[in-house]
Amino acid sequence: MHFERAHRHTWRKIKSGLASTIAFVSALLVITPLSLVFFHLVVNGAGSVNWDFFTKLPAPVGAAGGGMVNAIVGSLELLALAGAIGIPVGVLGGVYLAEYGSARINSVLRFLADVLNGIPSITWGVVVYGLVVLRFKGFSAYAGGLALSLIMIPLILRTTEEVVLLVPNGYREASLALGVSRWKTIVHIVMKTASKGIITGILLALARVGGETAPLLFTAFGNRFWNHSLSQPIAALPLQIFTYAISPYDDWHRQAWAGALVLVTGVFCVNVIVRILTRGRAASVV
Repeated sequence: MHFERAHRHTWRKIKSGLASTIAFVSALLVITPLSLVFFHLVVNGAGSVNWDFFTKLPAPVGAAGGGMVNAIVGSLELLALAGAIGIPVGVLGGVYLAEYGSARINSVLRFLADVLNGIPSITWGVVVYGLVVLRFKGFSAYAGGLALSLIMIPLILRTTEEVVLLVPNGYREASLALGVSRWKTIVHIVMKTASKGIITGILLALARVGGETAPLLFTAFGNRFWNHSLSQPIAALPLQIFTYAISPYDDWHRQAWAGALVLVTGVFCVNVIVRILTRGRAASVV
């Protein structure tokens, strides 16, 4: 009897150790590629990240030096345009799914949002190219911002719905019992309680589209100079990286590595902010 109990205990320890080892190896397999990518970015790009990189326009073809200031500013402009379209639509759509509508309609809308979320980003670029670029006979920042916003909307919509559904019904019932109208309850009670989660979804969506290249090839197109009108082609950091990476010039390759390092660092910083915001999310919602 004692021998059997000891045998079972030993076998449980072996299984526990094996499971821990598998989990550790799996985590290592996830971390290692990311670490290698960042290591190569630092090794190849850190030397070209300097003051000129953030303050100067791209150098002429074949010339050394220059920077990507127009691409950095262009990316920020495109994100602002995408956010101006995608954030209101995504947030309001998520609130509708969580607070209004019948179960059947909501089920269909959720399914469509999930389908849209899985569509390759280049498809949105082609769609906007056909609907906007060809119609208005030119590439533009507006077209690029629209393409990015279409990628953002399903992401923000589903995130907003999930965090709004996490708000306890008691909050709504207490507000309605005091005579507050439903829309005021949603705006001032529900959305305020879920605000951290909503902001998290917005930041994640911005981080996602901030590195998109394919849809911008068909819409924003790129520009080696300053963009003085949103109705004209505009530079973007992912586009500049792509252009420099496929060029035959060594200095442009170094600039592409530097641009990739800056882009990845920016996305990393956004994710750090998201982690900080979500740290107290459970407590703030529940």
